[in-house]
Amino acid sequence: MALDQSFVGRTYPSTEPYEVGREKIREFAEAVGEANPVYSDPEAAKAFGHPDVIAPPTFVFAITYRAAGEVIEDPQLGLDYSRVVHGSQKFAYNRPVRVGDRLTVTSTIEGIKSLAGNDVLDIRGEVHDEAGEHVVTAWTKLVARAAEEA
Repeated sequence: MALDQSFVGRTYPSTEPYEVGREKIREFAEAVGEANPVYSDPEAAKAFGHPDVIAPPTFVFAITYRAAGEVIEDPQLGLDYSRVVHGSQKFAYNRPVRVGDRLTVTSTIEGIKSLAGNDVLDIRGEVHDEAGEHVVTAWTKLVARAAEEA
């Protein structure tokens, strides 16, 4: 069954703040094979004009995907997560994510469409710091594969 188009534009409440830690950034950078010292060495980050270590660009996915979980788990939306694959991801930054940031995410359903029986769900996550400054926008595209005919 196709997802309900009336959900387009629905915004979900902001997440609780996520505090960005130096060790989390280091672990993430190591996991994705990112060796740039601005992700692990405060002095290297300062040499590039940052107050402290910054996070690799895709680090914020872990925060925004968790926030998108509220959309995914909305029983009224009716998304069958067992049939979902990750379609794409993109980011638009105002500034890098930094050690000590306390970030919240507000998720909005930007689009729902049906293609060849598959549901395509576009979710926008707006990430703000504790002062309310916009840090990054993340777009996640999920594809719920069509149920197989019996």
